[in-house]
Amino acid sequence: MIELLKKRRSIRKYKKVPLEGDKLDNLVKALLLSPSGSNQRPWEFILVTDRDLLETLSTVRKGSSVFLKDAALGIVLLGESDRRDTWIEDTTIAGILAQLTAHSMGLGSCWIHIRNRMYD
Repeated sequence: MIELLKKRRSIRKYKKVPLEGDKLDNLVKALLLSPSGSNQRPWEFILVTDRDLLETLSTVRKGSSVFLKDAALGIVLLGESDRRDTWIEDTTIAGILAQLTAHSMGLGSCWIHIRNRMYD
């Protein structure tokens, strides 16, 4: 695990190649197995593979998310603030577990944070 943590980096250049089914399944498992306070799971996840939608999502933060348009997958993490006061922490843990799982399978990832940072 320590080696995985040492080697993980934010990747912003992607090949326009679809994800293999087992890799996508493993990313979903990582999200669903993520721990949360009192196991409340105050989140929803949206997996985006549609090229047009990825292109649209790549504009959510001026300049900071443009690379998303070339990714094979975008994972939208939605925290439910009315379900748990630790929704931010719980949802963030799920996100980092997905990133570490991606890295363990030889996939790159990069966090794009838009909470309180939306761009019109």
